[in-house]
Amino acid sequence: MSPVVIDIRSAEDSRDVVHLAVQALAEGELVAFPTETVYGLAACGLNERAVERLSAAKGRQEGHPFTLAIKSADDALDYVPAMSALGQRLARRCWPGPVTLVVADRHPDSLLRQLPAGVQRFVVPHATVGLRVPAHKTIQDVMRLLPGPIVLTSANRTGERDSMTAADVRASLGDDVQLVLDDGRSRYGQPSSVVRLVEGGFEVVREGVVSQATLRRLSSLMVLFVCTGNTCRSPMAETLFRKLLAQRLGCAVAEVEDRGVIVASAGIAAVMGGRPSPEAVDCMARMNLDLSQHETQLLTEKLIRHADIVITMTRSHRQAVISQWPDAAARTWLLCHNQQDVADPIGGPLEQYHQCAQQLRGELEIWARQVDF
Repeated sequence: MSPVVIDIRSAEDSRDVVHLAVQALAEGELVAFPTETVYGLAACGLNERAVERLSAAKGRQEGHPFTLAIKSADDALDYVPAMSALGQRLARRCWPGPVTLVVADRHPDSLLRQLPAGVQRFVVPHATVGLRVPAHKTIQDVMRLLPGPIVLTSANRTGERDSMTAADVRASLGDDVQLVLDDGRSRYGQPSSVVRLVEGGFEVVREGVVSQATLRRLSSLMVLFVCTGNTCRSPMAETLFRKLLAQRLGCAVAEVEDRGVIVASAGIAAVMGGRPSPEAVDCMARMNLDLSQHETQLLTEKLIRHADIVITMTRSHRQAVISQWPDAAARTWLLCHNQQDVADPIGGPLEQYHQCAQQLRGELEIWARQVDF
């Protein structure tokens, strides 16, 4: 029987499309989804027979694993509880998005152990699992309604070109797919980047949408300093900390980012593109540091999501951060180790800025020794 094809762009109610896809997967059928990369062919991760049908439709040889599509980066730790800090960074920064992470499957508490044995055979045949969170609203909505993950592969026969459109899916898979969701041509039109996590780093198995250079940057440790306006305290902390890290790493200040550490600052009430206070620039210049090119930026959800360590100037700043982004609480710290605030020198004399800078430096010297690369 020919597959049912639904153009989700013209559907009266997208929720009806989502429920049809959920029902089809729950009943063991194969569904072709649009994703941001190429069209994908999916089966319910809790249904052995469906995954066997997926393998037959794909024509894939035994031992070539399928990807497991999960709901979010937070879910990754349920499947790989011992995922490295670097892996968690990539998951947090790349998902939802066109990156598949291949991770060792060794933990006894992994949810992978709860998948049917027949599904595990296709997903974790070599003690590693490929995880991905596709960046397409329809497949995300479907996964939110399913009790388990989706087993996902590109919607084409092995050896054939990837499917960029719903018509490509039908031409390649024919009657082996029961439901095809049509959302026009795929956004990127190329596969996801496949990244294998290894001891102390990662290796790119397949360079797709995201380049190796971009992945290297996304895997860097990011330290973010937060104050109110991002005109004096947090940019001075950023500048001082970068210098201290350079000394610890034995490199020039300009090379710190190349060594895998990104240092940034933002303000919870900052104006985008503003200038630092002249006194802060003068204060840093007297310490042989250049703050003149700093541009203020507002603290955003993206910055918080990307940051591995968020360091605030005051207790109220920390409270503001974790009130708006509760998931960041475990990554958000007060600068002063004695739990005191760093007073705002704005509007005060230059001497007040120098006192602030000295306080910052004393605390940052401790932080620079504590940071684990």
